[in-house]
Amino acid sequence: MTDPTTWLDGVAAPHGGQPVLSAGASVDEASAAVIMLHGRGATANGMIELAELLAAPGVAFLAPQAAGNTWYPYRFLEPRNMNEPQVSGAIAVVARLVARLNTVGIPAERVALLGFSQGACLATDIAARLSFTRGGVIGLSGGLIGDHIDPSEYESELNGVPVFLGCSDIDPHIPVERVHETASLLEQRGADVTTTIYPGMGHTINQDEIDHARRIISSMVGG
Repeated sequence: MTDPTTWLDGVAAPHGGQPVLSAGASVDEASAAVIMLHGRGATANGMIELAELLAAPGVAFLAPQAAGNTWYPYRFLEPRNMNEPQVSGAIAVVARLVARLNTVGIPAERVALLGFSQGACLATDIAARLSFTRGGVIGLSGGLIGDHIDPSEYESELNGVPVFLGCSDIDPHIPVERVHETASLLEQRGADVTTTIYPGMGHTINQDEIDHARRIISSMVGG
């Protein structure tokens, strides 16, 4: 039986060699997968707990752990180079997981990215720059990384890929303007984007966001 816990062995520092937790269907039997990216100071364990609310038949959930519980050191609104090489290292983690999923028969069209907070920033940034996940993108309280957004820097082709972005209008970490900028950029790259802004919500995940995520996940397996 394939064991994804060691899939990051051989990936460069800082995030290489970190564990990958799993839930749902085994990767050997799954027809789709969701890569779940935790927030700053959080853990892969927390994302696996969320996976229990998102479970769908035939779907494997993989949650990689960031070194030091942080994908990159500074706020996502800082110039991108301030968060290097950690951001590139985090992208390498997702690239490795996608490649390994491909080898066990789960193609990019049935791999989705889901992230919360710092993980959502990473998930949306990867989706905008690279096209190696095609099943969907779920960004919960996050947006594109960097002090500004230059459309010429993004090269992904997201023809019809479903994207859900959810965030509070008063989130202390995520300016609502960046959520809208992110939605606009992903639409320019061809994604089918749904954005929901929740008045007065804290920096958290609500039931409506879970419902949106479940619809994207179920769509990968025809549910």
